[in-house]
Amino acid sequence: MNEKFPRLIRSSNSGLGCFLTLLLFGLLLGSVGLGWIVNGILIFFALLLLLPAIAFWGFRWWLGRKLVEGMCPVCQYQFTGFNGSECNCPNCGEALKIEGGRFSRLTPAGTIDVEAVEVPASQLEN
Repeated sequence: MNEKFPRLIRSSNSGLGCFLTLLLFGLLLGSVGLGWIVNGILIFFALLLLLPAIAFWGFRWWLGRKLVEGMCPVCQYQFTGFNGSECNCPNCGEALKIEGGRFSRLTPAGTIDVEAVEVPASQLEN
């Protein structure tokens, strides 16, 4: 190393030789009539860069359509689940079914689900 020059002036161009070699190789293939190979490689690298972004947005779109946020019909706990699936409430443990963007209790066939209404004692005396 030359100690007369400060470290600020020193530069490294190790990647430049590799880039120039690839460029010359591509120009050689194009001049011989094999430009379709260069085009195929460039298309491959373009797809390699674009596909993750497209896949990410596609996944977000699918998740937005499938994810449902609602309340448990038993304990009124708010949570999220996938549309068209069965799950348990994380708060009370009730088995729930998610259909049409709504949470409903998962009951066996023939079960009638009723809601209890609280009646004040003063109203019963009348």
